[in-house]
Amino acid sequence: MEMQPGQMAYDRAITVFSPDGRLFQVEYAREAVRRGATTAGVVYDTGVVLIADRRIPNPKLAEPSSLEKIHQIDENIACATAGLVADARVLVDYARLAAQINRVTYAEPMSVDLLVRRICDYKQQYTQFGGVRPFGTALLVGGYDDSGVHLFETEPSGSLTSFKAASTGGNKGPVMELFEQKYRPGMDRDSAILLALEGLRAGLDEGGSLAQVEVCTVQTEGGMTRLSGDEIQKFVARLPAAGPSSRSGRS
Repeated sequence: MEMQPGQMAYDRAITVFSPDGRLFQVEYAREAVRRGATTAGVVYDTGVVLIADRRIPNPKLAEPSSLEKIHQIDENIACATAGLVADARVLVDYARLAAQINRVTYAEPMSVDLLVRRICDYKQQYTQFGGVRPFGTALLVGGYDDSGVHLFETEPSGSLTSFKAASTGGNKGPVMELFEQKYRPGMDRDSAILLALEGLRAGLDEGGSLAQVEVCTVQTEGGMTRLSGDEIQKFVARLPAAGPSSRSGRS
């Protein structure tokens, strides 16, 4: 993102628009997301699969299980996070509280759409008042409710978009290109997991592998299920051979 010399003063406060209508602090928060690990989601006939690349800072010493990128929000909703991990944890806690308040108040689970809008309302507040900064994280929220299966992306600005298949975080371009080519409505669970893994592979840096990815499904029968490492690697073994590299090399 380039900035002209005359624009420099406009990135000092979240409440100040630049003359061309930009909020630079929000754009910087988007950059924090782009520097995060890649996440992806794919909707299938009875649920949604969420997948995230665990970036392990020291593979020999770090405990991979402590680097959680996929979080359960309620029995019917989960999310994958990209960007600043600490910011994501605050949003996940907020979403869990909102979901439980809805259960206590109305004796039913919260709809995915309503929960995502609540999260985005919260994010948007942090773009409008002085003395705060935007959340430097994007969430892919997947789940089901009475109206069907849903997948949403939330941005640091507070905007939201619903997708059939989506990716966010670093190197999402190649992932989205592959989804556009290969996604088909009405896929079954196994096909969706394979597509998500193939998409994530397309976004890996040179030398990267699918050895430490995190995968979960949220489906109408059974709720959220995390796949074990062995289960994930069985799916990885079924992937088609990778084509010519289109990776950008971005971290």
